[in-house]
Amino acid sequence: MVFNNSTLDLLTLREITNGSKTSFFEGSTTDMTFIWNKGYHMNITINQVEYLLMKNDIMILNRHHSVEMIDFESVRLIKFSIPFFNHTNDELENDLKRILFFNLTSVPLLSINEDELQYFENSWDIFCLEMKSNDSLKYAMLQSVLKRLLILCTRKLKRNPVMTSPKKADILKEFRFLVENYFSKHHDVAFYASMLNRSPKTLSNVFSLLSDQSPIDIIHERIMADARKQIYHTTKSIKEIAYSLGYEDIQTFSRFFKNKEGISPIQYREKNNQWVEQAII
Repeated sequence: MVFNNSTLDLLTLREITNGSKTSFFEGSTTDMTFIWNKGYHMNITINQVEYLLMKNDIMILNRHHSVEMIDFESVRLIKFSIPFFNHTNDELENDLKRILFFNLTSVPLLSINEDELQYFENSWDIFCLEMKSNDSLKYAMLQSVLKRLLILCTRKLKRNPVMTSPKKADILKEFRFLVENYFSKHHDVAFYASMLNRSPKTLSNVFSLLSDQSPIDIIHERIMADARKQIYHTTKSIKEIAYSLGYEDIQTFSRFFKNKEGISPIQYREKNNQWVEQAII
């Protein structure tokens, strides 16, 4: 079941019972994925780390987590884009950033006990009912249910001292969150460093200690992800795409894109169109 609108706010619900790795990866790629194990156990490898999930364990992944292996009996997936939840209050948003989103020190994992299970089951049931509705309040209701689920998860994880991240790791998470919100307008590290009350040099030093990417790598990676998506999935002109990503002229954008991709934006579109045509034939 999928909900999306003209602003690309996206929410996807799936329940898979055949244990197929292929079926697990079907569907759209989103910013966040909640994996709710409903079988006896699940084995999953994330970024070369193996995890064992028991029944009613929930694992929370972001776009930077790579699922390399999975074996399960039954699973529920809740996927959503970050703009879908953006209307929450500041206090909740800060908790979500710190605990759920862009967690670099560990993968958020929680176990639902019997006393709590009904709250989570109710949220799932309401999700499924609202996905089938067609009235003007559907979007607001889905946001409300998602917010409830996020609060339930955050409340549990806040009680777990293992999830408390070091200060430097928090800086990286805050940086990634800011990039997610401003990458289409601000491409310089100085802007994000200022937002974090740090100097660009301090920010770079933190990244060198905790990450194999630099701050500018993260910014460019996010711009390229959106550029590829727009070139491939929309009919916008390259000039329109460049402008939507904060580039004043097409030449600067084209040079940036070619430097990262190896081919120009036009060549990238032509190549992908050829693949589509060959697939159809």
